[in-house]
Amino acid sequence: MNLDELLKEYSELELQLADPAVHADQSMARTLGRRYSQLTPIVATYRELETARDDLTAARELAGEDEGFAAEAAEIEERIPKLEERLKHLLIPRDPNDDKDIIMEIKAGEGGEESALFAGDLLRMYLRYAERIGWKTEIIDSQPSDLGGYKDVTVAIKAKGDEGVWSRLKFEGGVHRVQRVPVTESQGRIHTSAAGVLVYPEAEEVEVQIDPNDLRIDVYRSSGPGGQSVNTTDSAVRITHLPTGVVVSCQNEKSQLQNKESALRILRARLLAVAQEQADAAAQAERKSQVRTVDRSERVRTYNFPENRISDHRVGFKAYNLDQVLDGELNAVTQSLIDAEMAEKLAQHS
Repeated sequence: MNLDELLKEYSELELQLADPAVHADQSMARTLGRRYSQLTPIVATYRELETARDDLTAARELAGEDEGFAAEAAEIEERIPKLEERLKHLLIPRDPNDDKDIIMEIKAGEGGEESALFAGDLLRMYLRYAERIGWKTEIIDSQPSDLGGYKDVTVAIKAKGDEGVWSRLKFEGGVHRVQRVPVTESQGRIHTSAAGVLVYPEAEEVEVQIDPNDLRIDVYRSSGPGGQSVNTTDSAVRITHLPTGVVVSCQNEKSQLQNKESALRILRARLLAVAQEQADAAAQAERKSQVRTVDRSERVRTYNFPENRISDHRVGFKAYNLDQVLDGELNAVTQSLIDAEMAEKLAQHS
C-alpha cells in the first residue's frame, strides 16, 4: 500500500471512529482504533514533512529581503532529510502480528534437573520483564520438576497499551543455552544445558475456527513433581487436533472444563502459527535468498554464569550483565533483534 492509499485510509478511519454507531460494536471499534493508532505516526510525519517543505520554499523566497530567513532556510534544509528518513522507516510493512498478545511455552531440554531449573529461570526472567513494562501474565499450564524448576510451563502475556507483546518478544523462540555449575554438581564443574522457548501470537476465536469433529479429547489425572497424582478426579485434559497432529495438554486447573478451555486457547495459537509458517514458507520460496539474521528456528542465545555474560548469536549482541537480564532487564537484548529486523527490511525495500 502506497502513501496516498494510507492517507486515504486514515481519513476514512477518522470518519468511522467519529460515528457513534461504530462504537456499539466494541470489537470493531478496537480493530479500527488499533489501525488508526498504527497510521497516526505515518500521517503526522508526512504532514510535518510537507509543512517543512512549504516553509523551506517560503524562507528561500524571503531570504533575499531578510538575511534572517537564510538561516531559517538552512535549519529547515537540515531537518527535511531526517523527516524523510523517519517516514521511510514508518512506511516499511509491519509484522501483522506485532499488536498481538502472546502465548509462550518454555520446555526443559537436555540436562535433566539442571535444564528444568534453567527453564524456571527463563520463566522468571520473562515474568519480571513483563512486570517492568506493565504487561499482565498468566500461567496457563505447568509441569514442575522435583527441585523447583519446570519440565514444561506455558504462560500468556498480555499488553495494556498500544504496543503488542509479539513486537518485542517474537524473537525469543528457539534454543536457549546455559553454562554454569549446576546445584546437582558436587565437583564444581561447569555444565552446559538448554531449554526451548516457543512463542505464538495469541489467536482470537474468529481467527482460527476449530471443528469439534477434528478433536480427540482425553482426560486423565493431574500429576505433580515425581509423578505422584495431585487430583482424585480426571481433571487433566489432552486435546489432539487430528488434521495436523498437534497435541496440547493442560492440568493446572482443578476443573476439567477450565483445563479444556486453556488447552483450546493454546491450540488456537499453535494452529495460527502453523498456518502462518506455511504462508511464510510459500513466500520465502519465491525469494532468491533468505535473510537469516533473526531466524527463530536456530540456537539463539547463551547465558554464561561464570562470566556474567549473555550472548545472542543471531545478531552478535553481547553484554556482561546477565544477572540484571535474568531479573527482567531485557530491553537492550530485544532491541538489538528489533533493530536487526528493521535493517533487513530497509535493505529489502531500498
